[in-house]
Amino acid sequence: MDIPSPFIGQKIKKIRELKNLTQSHIANELGITQSAYSKMEMGESDITFQKLTRISEILGMSPDEIASFNEQMIFNVMHNQTGNGFVVQKGLSDNEKRLYEDQIQTLKEEVQYLKKVVDSLLIR
Repeated sequence: MDIPSPFIGQKIKKIRELKNLTQSHIANELGITQSAYSKMEMGESDITFQKLTRISEILGMSPDEIASFNEQMIFNVMHNQTGNGFVVQKGLSDNEKRLYEDQIQTLKEEVQYLKKVVDSLLIR
């Protein structure tokens, strides 16, 4: 079964970029062209579960970690005057709370979808 790529492809792209890997490198590891790999990241072609598993191996993650990846949870480390590298923010604004609640709902929907995909794969 193929996994719709729009959200998975975007997550894979962000992780690949964070790990400073090129599309060509991933494509070579997969044994496909860079163009074919690019289409997976852009959601123009579906990603099979086998390809997702292989991509996750290349990225050093599990398929679950890729599916649950949230780029908004990556903190930019900044050097402040104390030199500890972290900026502490107390409390969240109402807007930030709503954004987190929306993100949580989106992740819940993705988890439900992925559970259905896994269940359909296990039934075969």
